Amino acid sequence: MRRYELKATMMTSNRPLEEWGKLIGDVPAATAILDRFLHHAEIINITGKSYRLQNRQTKTTGDDEKNGKTKKTQEACKGTKK
Repeated sequence: MRRYELKATMMTSNRPLEEWGKLIGDVPAATAILDRFLHHAEIINITGKSYRLQNRQTKTTGDDEKNGKTKKTQEACKGTKK
């Protein structure tokens, strides 16, 4: 069965497209891979601080540590509860 142009595919990367040649170690191969990925693609560039890294840098306490929650995470969630 053919998937091309029938299904959506989402791909994420924390590296800019310009660095893929170095990451893969073969610039022509990286160019070919990106050419196929980016054909009909919509690129969404998200900027800003990482929530994942921000939460890793804060301290966890007591029961929250067991649940993987931090004080900052709880404070952020308080504003979203209805």
